[in-house]
This record gives sequence, C-alpha cells and structure tokens, in this order.
Amino acid sequence: MGAATEGAYAARHGSIPKYISDAVADKARPPADTERDANRKPAETLAFAGVKPGDWVLELAPGKGYFTRLLSAVAGAKGQVSVYTIAAPKPDAPPPPVVAIAADPHYGNVKVTLQRLVDVKPTNSFDLVWTTQNYHDFHNLSDPDIATLNKAIFAALKPGGVYFILDHAAAAGSGARDTNTLHRIDEETVKQEVKAAGFELVGESDILRNKSDPHTAKVYEGPIQGHTDQFILKFRKPKK
Repeated sequence: MGAATEGAYAARHGSIPKYISDAVADKARPPADTERDANRKPAETLAFAGVKPGDWVLELAPGKGYFTRLLSAVAGAKGQVSVYTIAAPKPDAPPPPVVAIAADPHYGNVKVTLQRLVDVKPTNSFDLVWTTQNYHDFHNLSDPDIATLNKAIFAALKPGGVYFILDHAAAAGSGARDTNTLHRIDEETVKQEVKAAGFELVGESDILRNKSDPHTAKVYEGPIQGHTDQFILKFRKPKK
C-alpha cells in the first residue's frame, strides 16, 4: 500500500467510522488533548490503524495519555488497552500520568503494567500494538535493544495483528543517528528493523507529513514543536 493523503484515504475507505468520531468527540477528553487535535489528526490516524470496538490494544510508552483515552473509547467495554513501559521505572519516580487515567472509571478498560514488555512476555494476545512519537527513543536504551523489543512485540500480537508506529522523521539516510539528539529517526531504518522481526509492511500514511520541516531541529524546541514531519507505518504479523 502506498502513502495515503486524507483525501485518498477517504476515497478508498469511506468516511471515518462513527465509533472513532464518537471517541474524538468524547466530552471526557481534557482540553489539553482536544486543543492538539488539529495538528495530530486523531480520527484519521485511528482509522488508518484500523482499531475497532472489542480490540485488545497494547500501547507502549503512552506519554501523557493523549491516545490512551482515544484507544480506550474505541476499544470499548469488550476491548482493553494495556499500557506497558519500555524501561524499568525508577523506584522514586512519580507514577506516570496514565496511572490516573486507568483509575478513572470512564476509562475502565485501561490496564497499566509498570514493567517492561520484554519481562512480561505476553504471547499472541493483542490485535494492535501502538506507539506514537516514541520508537526513536527505543534506540536510546541499552536493555532491551531494538531487535529484542521488536521480537517481543511480534510475539505479543495475534497472527494478523497490527504494529502501528508514528514518529518524527529524520533526514533521509541518517539512520538512528539523531534518536538521542533531535529525537528523530529515518523511517527507512524503522522499516528495516521491524521487518527483520518478521513483520510485513502493509501501509504508510502521509497525513502528518510536513515538507517544510528541515529535519535539523529538536522536535520539542522552537516553532517546529507540534509541526514536525511525521511518518506513519503500519505493519502486520503474518497470519501463518
């Protein structure tokens, strides 16, 4: 599948499913989240991933929970959103924001596991593994290394399950050079690493691309913050 613009996406797939529109319109979402919707395009992003009611979702490194709330609303009462950390949490660190989300009855299907995915080792359990703006950071860990993590994700998914990656784009050909400085990564490197774990690349979307981003600035500094060039990749674990 080639890159998909918003218009091309609509032409091929029709309108955004109502369960996704309803999740985005949920009045329980905090203003800090909804104010970012224009830039993050959550409806189009969720629709491209293919998440649906009843799905069991594994979210890696959820940050402040922007997509955690949305995934919870889409998965619904028959689904679940399991949140895992990447690195082992420090004993004296405050609980991550997602702990408060999971404690809210409105998000009763959110389960937080403050352990590394590679330590828990769930197998063939999830319909979707989701990570946004974080894959580059996985390169900055000495344990687990990226190959081990991707293999753990492969094992956690059901056959036919989706591995969804959204991240800040680095300059073409830069590989993983900028992961710890600019917090970016070359999407071709991501493709190579994930396919090496056994996944098939089944889709790419350009709904968050920004051709004016020079790929030379840190993603959280200056006018580029919130407007970076971002790639979206959709991988699938083979059914057999």
